Amino acid sequence: MVPKHIVSAAAIVLNEHNEILLIKGPRRGWEMPGGQVEEGESLKDAAVRETKEESGLDIEVTKFCGVFQNVSQCICNTLFIGRPVGGQLTTTSEALEVGFFPIEVALEMVTWKNFRKRIELCLNEELHPFYVEF
Repeated sequence: MVPKHIVSAAAIVLNEHNEILLIKGPRRGWEMPGGQVEEGESLKDAAVRETKEESGLDIEVTKFCGVFQNVSQCICNTLFIGRPVGGQLTTTSEALEVGFFPIEVALEMVTWKNFRKRIELCLNEELHPFYVEF
């Protein structure tokens, strides 16, 4: 059997007010921007591209945080922290709503519990780098 894994990259984007960028996707609700790494693309570049595609913002990745691995579904999600450096917030077919929200508000808005856990781990620098498998 040939291994087949999906590798994705996501960014926790913090603005100058320490607010988190969230997008509201059509299937998963509120979450951080991210998606599948394309062939020939670095993990960091994928996080930057996905953030641009889903929110309209250009970001600079400032830190690698860790990895979440869904063993049963063969998905590895790499997580970064970034900051906005250009562009402007815009909605897309992948992001029906976009915005920056205070951390506590954002954590309550995130729809999937494991996405909330990812954000919390990214915000706790003492735990970097982390590796979580489930």
